[in-house]
Amino acid sequence: MLIWDDPIGQTQERQTRALARGMLAAEILEAVERAEESSLTSRPTEPASMASAPLPVEEVSPARAAGLEKVEFGARRLAVDDKQMINCRADLNQLVPFKYKWAWQKYLNACANHWMPQEINMNADVALWKSRDGLTEDERLIIKRNLGFFSTADSLVANNLVLAVYRHITNPECRQYLLRQAFEEALHTHAYQYCVESLGLDEAETFNMYREIPSVHEKASWAMRFTESLGDPTFSTGTTAADQRLLRDLIAFYVIFEGIFFYVGFVQVLSMGRRNKMTGVAEQFQYILRDESMHMNFGIDVINQIKVENPQLWTEQFQRDILDLIHEAIALEIRYAQDTMPRGVLGLNVNMFEEYLQYIANRRCAQIGLPEQFPGVNNPFPWMSEVIDLKKEKNFFETRVTEYQTGGALSWD
Repeated sequence: MLIWDDPIGQTQERQTRALARGMLAAEILEAVERAEESSLTSRPTEPASMASAPLPVEEVSPARAAGLEKVEFGARRLAVDDKQMINCRADLNQLVPFKYKWAWQKYLNACANHWMPQEINMNADVALWKSRDGLTEDERLIIKRNLGFFSTADSLVANNLVLAVYRHITNPECRQYLLRQAFEEALHTHAYQYCVESLGLDEAETFNMYREIPSVHEKASWAMRFTESLGDPTFSTGTTAADQRLLRDLIAFYVIFEGIFFYVGFVQVLSMGRRNKMTGVAEQFQYILRDESMHMNFGIDVINQIKVENPQLWTEQFQRDILDLIHEAIALEIRYAQDTMPRGVLGLNVNMFEEYLQYIANRRCAQIGLPEQFPGVNNPFPWMSEVIDLKKEKNFFETRVTEYQTGGALSWD
């Protein structure tokens, strides 16, 4: 049986027993002599009293808890209770013992969900796009606007994960999932680029929409407000104000940006696929929606765990500030819906999207413990709930998504 608690005082006793048994005695002595010689040449001479003292166990401050701290010899083994979601002083290089087993399971689920954009056949989309009568101008606008928004949105999310969030989440199993999520965000950007290239779209126009199209620019600019502070190298958690800023920014990205801002585009593109139009692009979005649903659920679990461990952060004023952000985000997303389909298309209209966003917002509020904001609203797209709520191991889509195998499960025949 593995024993995770190992007091420092037991280290010398184990070494003594090992030497008594004659296990690698010469090697141990030689390693100690090399370490002493290296120490003498790399730092000033210490007083004899300090040199003979046992090695201290240095407490790592929250600001330094990044996983790159000095590795201390003789420190006690990590215990589960040492771990925390933020401001953890434990060694972040030690993955086990797990404290948040749900985070590790989400990492395993994400790995089992692996896919690549090139696996999806785009031939039908290319033929339809090139056909003069294949799509209306309104349908073409939906495809171009959404590829323009998503192509930079997922890059923004990836940069936020790598340059900001990863630094401040001080739990190794959660960091393991964040690394997988960062890869998936890069994969999504790859998928959008693959669609743009396959359809022969103007790359400069598509990838610059966040600078040139107001409704796209507003959403990107809104998100940037909540990554600048975390990306600041001088920012560190450890105070109530700083911890609330981190919690706010996590909610902004996981609950709002990925949990609200993406859903107008998902509905529009998947609606086209349901009508047997642009089925390749729609299938790419099906894969991406499944990934994003997992990202959002992971982020919500992280947010709720931070709340449990730091209840002082969840003040009434803080909750009011978050609700203000949600209302602001809904207004921006409604403007995006108006911009992408000014006349209504595919049986969809802006009023339906306004109700849908309110329905989604109610769900997001409930998931993080906030009061419902729009009582009585219904879901105008029940088929979207069927897609989102289905378990990944079931028939998630009637496409190759459910047939994909990974790792040792692949058949090479």
